[in-house]
Amino acid sequence: MKTHALKATAAALIATVTLGGCATYTGQTNDPNDPNRTRNNALIGAGIGAVAGLLSGGNATERRQRALVGVGVGGLAGGAIGAYQDRQEAELRRQTAGTGIEVSRDGDVIKLNLPDGVTFDFGKANLKSQFYPALDNVASTLAQYNQTIVEVSGHTDSVGSDAANQTLSVQRANSVGNYLIGKGLVRERFEIVGFGETRPVASNDTDSGRALNRRVEIRVLPLRS
Repeated sequence: MKTHALKATAAALIATVTLGGCATYTGQTNDPNDPNRTRNNALIGAGIGAVAGLLSGGNATERRQRALVGVGVGGLAGGAIGAYQDRQEAELRRQTAGTGIEVSRDGDVIKLNLPDGVTFDFGKANLKSQFYPALDNVASTLAQYNQTIVEVSGHTDSVGSDAANQTLSVQRANSVGNYLIGKGLVRERFEIVGFGETRPVASNDTDSGRALNRRVEIRVLPLRS
C-alpha cells in the first residue's frame, strides 16, 4: 500500500475506533454484570494500539510482549511454545464444541472464527445473549493459558458503504474483545481492530460467501520470551 493511502487508512481507523468506542458507551448501564458494558480506556486504548500495529507490523506484537512483561506475565521459549499451544487448542476445541465457533491452527497461532449469525443480529453490534456462555468458556481458557497475546478483528461483507462497514466491524470487535476483558483478562494482552470489508475470505457475490465474510476473528499468539 502506498504511503498516502496507508496514512488515510490509519486516520480512518483511528476515527472509527474512537467513534465506535464512544457509541459503545452511550446508554450503557453501570451494572458490572452487563456483558456489553465496556471500559472507555480499555476500548479506546486497545483500538488505537491496534491501529498502530497495522502501521508497524511486528512491532505491535513486540509492544504487547513488553507490556505483558511489565505486568508480570512471562514468555515461552523454544519447544515449550508448541506444546503449550497444543494444550490450549485442545481446551478451546472442547470448550467451544457445538457453539458455532470454529477453531483452527496455523503454526503456533490458534484462530477462532465467530460467524455473525451466532454472535450478532444482522447489522447490529450487541452480542446475542445466548452467545455469552460460549464466550465465557473462551475467556476461561484464555485466563488459564495467559502466556498469549489475543488479537480480535471484526470483518463485514461488501453490502453497504465502506464507512458503515468499517464502523460496524470496529464495534463488533469491541463487543467481543471488551466482553473478554470484562471477564478479568489482562487488557495489555489485547489488540482490537476492525477491517470492514477489506479482508474477505469468500466471494461477496453470493449469500453464502457474504455470510462467511461477516465474522469476528480471534487470533491467539504465544508470548515469546
